[in-house]
Amino acid sequence: MNEHGVVDDREPKPHPVRQALLELMARRGVITATDAARELGGSTGLYSFHLRSLARFGLIEESPAEGGKARPWRLVTGDRAVVTERTEAEAGDGLGLLARGLEDESYSRWLEGKARAPARWRRDESFSQVVYLTPEEMAGMAEVVKALIAQFRHRETDRSSRPADAAAVAVLARLFPLLEFEAEDRS
Repeated sequence: MNEHGVVDDREPKPHPVRQALLELMARRGVITATDAARELGGSTGLYSFHLRSLARFGLIEESPAEGGKARPWRLVTGDRAVVTERTEAEAGDGLGLLARGLEDESYSRWLEGKARAPARWRRDESFSQVVYLTPEEMAGMAEVVKALIAQFRHRETDRSSRPADAAAVAVLARLFPLLEFEAEDRS
């Protein structure tokens, strides 16, 4: 915990959805995105994305399917199994780019379907602001945002903690300096 009373989040930690998927597979053996959505709540698209991510990291593999379009997955076993808390962090940049792509795609889908959403869900809270901060202030702002999000993170895997009218809501925060870089001389 830091001086602001916020848990220090800088050490890599498994993504809560992927961690829940790994735990579910450990209990049930073979699962599909549909099984995960039924068991954990949320959409099959969300779990399909995270299952493919886990497969890219070599943590899970496709299991032989018994017909239909279901795509079953299972934990990698034997010498190929390397499940550590650092695995995702070591995959680093590729996952970050993939996650940003998914965020952008999800937002585009929201904008396309917004008019068909129930009236009470048609409002979104998208905003952007340039502010002038020191590196320390930027880090402090990030801690505050993470602490706010952390208040609701348990609802992702604990369905009983969700209010009856709750739905999955994407929360995105990107804090980065708008620095001027000299162009590389490419002559």
